[in-house]
Amino acid sequence: MIRVIQFGLGPIGCATARLVHEREGLELVGGVDIDPSKVGQDLGELIGIATNGIRAVSTLDQILDHEAADVAIHTTSSYFPQFGDQVKALLQAGLNVVSTSEELSFPWSDNADDASALDKVAREAGCTITGTGVNPGFLMDALPLFLTALSQTVEHISIRRVIDASKRRGPFQAKIGSAMTPETFMQKMEEGRMGHVGLPESIAMIFDTLGRTLARYESSVEPIIAESLTQTDHFTVKPGMVKGLHQTASGYAEDGEFVSLTFIASLDADEDGDTITIKGRPNLEVNLKGTNGDLATVAIAVNAIQRVVEAPAGLMTMRDLPIVTWSR
Repeated sequence: MIRVIQFGLGPIGCATARLVHEREGLELVGGVDIDPSKVGQDLGELIGIATNGIRAVSTLDQILDHEAADVAIHTTSSYFPQFGDQVKALLQAGLNVVSTSEELSFPWSDNADDASALDKVAREAGCTITGTGVNPGFLMDALPLFLTALSQTVEHISIRRVIDASKRRGPFQAKIGSAMTPETFMQKMEEGRMGHVGLPESIAMIFDTLGRTLARYESSVEPIIAESLTQTDHFTVKPGMVKGLHQTASGYAEDGEFVSLTFIASLDADEDGDTITIKGRPNLEVNLKGTNGDLATVAIAVNAIQRVVEAPAGLMTMRDLPIVTWSR
């Protein structure tokens, strides 16, 4: 039996905790969140299952003082300045860590010093940590890399992800700028705390794994403007307001563009799916339908638990672990 603590009880954290509860071979032993409205609540009720007598707490020590655990699923912030100390504390407590923090998916690109420090802490503690999720962590990096096993040569990789955000949770709809003015959208993007996080990490993982040198990185983002009234359970978007974003990133080797990523998320998007195109020998194109970002992120985080427990100590990425569905 693998004993699991859920660290972060937002929408994704609650969903991962529910799936842990459902899985044979896993036991949910605690939940941590700093939100005062959640602290003290019955964890079962909080995550949408039957009352289980476990209370949500505000600090890790409040669980570990009376419970042993093997793994923490960490679902808080996207950015190292916010989550770094949290993850360090989990490792120092002797817990393996599966995190959905995007900047942890391949941190050696923009956060090399922080990555090395966490790797050192993990090794000293004899624990493993990995950053995962549907994107980054799979659709725009690990999966295309696995597909190159079918190629004799690879000249270019492009991935296009289109999301109908009307089907997603409220925080995601907010993250893509729903109901903002175009001016506010661009201001928020310039502040660097809105939009999709993880494109630099995905490109860096592909380049590094395939032995290419990243000579230049370029990115851009534009708002998608509503032409008619758009309504969801969370937002009402009037014509002329923002209903989503169109984000791109390109990674260049010395001889030209090698990786191209396109991320489109919009309320009432006409299409919803993912296309991976590998130019080489042979040319490959893979089209995916049904990769619901929330469900897939929850699945991949929980499915990673067994592999992380079995892996060598240190900081691992999704290219290092054979993540498959639960095998117990």
